[in-house]
Amino acid sequence: MIQGMEPEARRWLVTGRVQGVGFRPFVFRLAQRFSLPGRVQNLAGQVLVEAEGETSVLDAFGAALLTDAPPLAQPEMIRAEKIAYRRLDHFEIMPSAVTAAQIHMPPDYFMCDDCRREMQTPHDRRYRYPFINCTQCGPRYTLITHLPYDRDNTTMAEFKLCPACRSEYENPLDRRFHAEPVACPECGPQLCFVTPHSQVAGAAALDACVTALHHGETVAVKGIGGYHLLCNAGNTEAIARLRANKHRPHKPLALMFPWRGKDGLEQVLQELETDASARALLCDPARPIVLLRRRGDSTLPELLAPGLDEIGAMLPYSPLHYLLLDGLGKPVVATSGNVSGEPVLTENSVAEQRLGNVTQIFLHHNRPIARPADDSVMRIIAGKPRLIRAGRGVAPIELGVPGIFTQSLLAVGGHMKNTVALGWEQRAVLAPHIGDLDAPRSLVVFEQVIADLQRLYGVMPQAIVCDAHTDYASSRWAARQGLPLIRIWHHHAHASAVAMEHCPEKTWLVFTWDGVGLGEDDTLWGGEALHGRCGRWCRSARMRPFRLPGGERAGREPWRSGMALCWESGLDNLPLAADATLLKKAWQQGLNSPVTTAVGRLFDGAASLLGLIDKASYEGQAGMYLESAAAGDAEAVDLPLGQDASGLFTADWRPLVSALLQTDVSVAQRAMQFHLSLARSIVAQAQRIHASTPFDLVGLTGGVFQNRLLAELAVAQLAAAGFDVYLPERVPCNDGGIAFGQLVEAGFAHG
Repeated sequence: MIQGMEPEARRWLVTGRVQGVGFRPFVFRLAQRFSLPGRVQNLAGQVLVEAEGETSVLDAFGAALLTDAPPLAQPEMIRAEKIAYRRLDHFEIMPSAVTAAQIHMPPDYFMCDDCRREMQTPHDRRYRYPFINCTQCGPRYTLITHLPYDRDNTTMAEFKLCPACRSEYENPLDRRFHAEPVACPECGPQLCFVTPHSQVAGAAALDACVTALHHGETVAVKGIGGYHLLCNAGNTEAIARLRANKHRPHKPLALMFPWRGKDGLEQVLQELETDASARALLCDPARPIVLLRRRGDSTLPELLAPGLDEIGAMLPYSPLHYLLLDGLGKPVVATSGNVSGEPVLTENSVAEQRLGNVTQIFLHHNRPIARPADDSVMRIIAGKPRLIRAGRGVAPIELGVPGIFTQSLLAVGGHMKNTVALGWEQRAVLAPHIGDLDAPRSLVVFEQVIADLQRLYGVMPQAIVCDAHTDYASSRWAARQGLPLIRIWHHHAHASAVAMEHCPEKTWLVFTWDGVGLGEDDTLWGGEALHGRCGRWCRSARMRPFRLPGGERAGREPWRSGMALCWESGLDNLPLAADATLLKKAWQQGLNSPVTTAVGRLFDGAASLLGLIDKASYEGQAGMYLESAAAGDAEAVDLPLGQDASGLFTADWRPLVSALLQTDVSVAQRAMQFHLSLARSIVAQAQRIHASTPFDLVGLTGGVFQNRLLAELAVAQLAAAGFDVYLPERVPCNDGGIAFGQLVEAGFAHG
């Protein structure tokens, strides 16, 4: 210390992602680097740091708290202040303290390079140990039962540390210092391989599972956030058997590739098309499923994704997955271990019961999973990764929402692709994907996730926000809770989600295109353009309404939408399906034929009229087929844009119907023409609306804009016309983002 310069003491309060990322040992080592005495302490979601020393050294230390933080940390400085100088002689890590501070729940992390090297080192005591982890990797969200994040507050509490692990855990200079899930083969979780005839435990369980996969078996494997159903991705018989047993005839199956080559992507690159963005996303710490086009010379079976040119691919993210794939040496199908549409299963006995019709071979482990987390799914659209499903590695998603909440709110989302969200003070937290709420187990997990969010973040809602559709299971649940209820229009929530994410203070025109959602006029919207701001949306444009014969059945039977488009267009001389004669009479009389503007149903109808599909086995199948089929040169069809006395614009899709029926034009060109025409219509609507009611930004959201072809055509054409256009980035554009939009809309509209 320079002679004559008085030392001082300071305190820093740091928030953000500082739990479960090795932030305290980082601070300890940083203090040693700067030779500073003091202390660091975990609060509930914050870290308190105090140090004493020379002013310039404290300045550098305080800056390094943010700039030199561990890779997984995302620290934010709340305040830095001077405190009384106490003449401390060492730096220490204090026991965690429970306070009312801001809580930040870490997601589950992939296996880091250091742990991977250890796991591959033959003489290391964790050689081939499938539960290896450190402060920079391993499970978090699916492990934590309470905060602060200490071992006793995780599902690892029942595993008593052996002396060697205890030494690492208590050594501030070790990278496993307070790595709460730390374990080894002596003291940690173990595998158990189960068949109808035998059980094998420990290291032999891993080898038995690899052998079963080699022989074409389907194995239910318990991972970090739940079970996967695995089978050899090159074995068409195994894939067909899995599809038949799971009653999943067509829905795409995700693949997990073994780590090969320097960056792990060697086998992925042999089968799928990638660019720099895709490769970075595959290797991102979240390790999501990434949707990628097949290479022309791909050897992957068509049965993995019938009718589509894309495959969902991911790299191993847990040590267990890494070891399995390394042993097999080839990609596996890694689809969710669940009954279709339900949350992924997490408990050993329940998995055997619920998945018994799919497989009777299981690779269990005895580390409890606190709550399910399915894999995240992403697609690169308009040059950026877009969430299709928020899950393991990504969620819970924490978003800043300054100044909109005067009370704490719980948003319960929609009925399909359900997620829930909490909003309070300056923050919103979106939980991971739960699933469709048709099944009893989905509702059980829905309630569990709500209870967990409230307990983990220490927030009790003062009101509940739900969809305006009173028949949604989430809306019915909300109405039973006895709290004030705020009902939000479905598409207003979509619009507010994208506006809040990017620039809520601006005026927007947001195209909210999806399947169906209840609109303000009690019809089924899904082709709207909403003008305004969060809490103040006004419908400015829509697609031409038509009636859906059979109501909800039309969503799974695209031929119904195809017939309706023809009937609405006055094309009556088409051959009818055997069961369509009575249907047409009902449609003419308006019986069970609700009115809709939904672009999602237009996609269904177009796919049917092109002969691509008549009945769908999963949601969105027709639209996905239509996008996959589109290719070649085509000219857009102009869709007339009328305006009624109230000022509402209506885009008329009817000229598209006759174009879709032009059999002398290839299916690929007609599919491309359909996309081009809708993109041109978006631009035409934006231009006409801007001329009378200006806006600053254009938003594209709703499940239809998961369609990369349409979204990129629309973005390019809007940009060429001079508009600034945005799609959601941090939350899904489909109904997985509805809960966040509900919070925002309620905050702005109701305080």
